[in-house]
Amino acid sequence: MAVTLLARAWGWVWSCGMVAAALGLGLLPAMLLGRVLVTVVVSGMSMEPTYHDGDRVLVRRSVTPNRGDVVVVERPEPPPLGPWRRPPMPRTAGATAVGARDWLIKRVAAVPGDPVPRHEVPILASSITERVPPGQLVLLGDNQCASFDSRQIGYFPVKRVLGAVVRPPL
Repeated sequence: MAVTLLARAWGWVWSCGMVAAALGLGLLPAMLLGRVLVTVVVSGMSMEPTYHDGDRVLVRRSVTPNRGDVVVVERPEPPPLGPWRRPPMPRTAGATAVGARDWLIKRVAAVPGDPVPRHEVPILASSITERVPPGQLVLLGDNQCASFDSRQIGYFPVKRVLGAVVRPPL
């Protein structure tokens, strides 16, 4: 009788262990995938007609932005707090941390080493450098009339970019 109960107990422990392992193996790829790809909901009209309020886009994290890419970047704080009070989002941050911040979706107009686009971004007209500095981007919304972007604040730090849009609206 004791051997039978012991065998049943070990069978139950083994079964629970297998279930836990299966769940862990299933959640691990999901957690890792969330650190590489994330879905972001577009808010506002700044990227119309390309993206509309409420569109969902798939964003690949940890991507070096190129001119013409559409990126998701952390929104600066409004004055007098701004531009950013918190440190940049760690590349390994999970979905909860990403969801706790405010994001903008913009198109990359210039990357480090590109000529400063003075004609498109008047705030940069008085820039003493001829080229976009290392670690900085010029970001513009497709809808100039409704976009908060480099036209208002100048350069955006590359380290504030969450990632590049890899899939059009879902």
